[in-house]
Amino acid sequence: MSHKAEAAFVPLNIAVLTVSDTRSLETDTSGQLFVDRLSAAGHTLAARVLLKDDLYKIRAQVASWIAEDQVQVVLITGGTGFTGRDSTPEAVSCLLDKQVDGFGELFRQISVADIGTSTIQSRALAGLANGTLVCCLPGSTNACRTAWDGILAEQLDNRHRPCNFVPHLKAVGACESRG
Repeated sequence: MSHKAEAAFVPLNIAVLTVSDTRSLETDTSGQLFVDRLSAAGHTLAARVLLKDDLYKIRAQVASWIAEDQVQVVLITGGTGFTGRDSTPEAVSCLLDKQVDGFGELFRQISVADIGTSTIQSRALAGLANGTLVCCLPGSTNACRTAWDGILAEQLDNRHRPCNFVPHLKAVGACESRG
């Protein structure tokens, strides 16, 4: 259920990171879904990067965006499974000031309708670091669609009530008015 206050929409600067050993930017349907959805919602794509599943490269890229004044949200797709190379949660969790426990819980809850009990293998997580929301999601395009449509669209919209993440994010230019 969406409750929207009578306030002006505040666009956010969102970076998208795809973690994959097999995809290129041309074949990255999950990262592209995030780019399409955030743009359609009125947000700004701050950056888009595709990295191999390497814990230290992932950590370095996310740390760089967290430190950057212009990036308010980082959406990561891929590297959250159980294979030996999947390392996104391990790369990111140590960077977080606060973990958003409900994010992974809600993602798994709404994923049950699509993938049944396989949702227990999702290591989706989110947290806040230096005024930046960082969300780690599976690499499947359907998982990214589920996350955007079921969680992120509302939580990245300053008009959503009773609460959303926008007041917790670093102020960037016009975003200083939180509405």
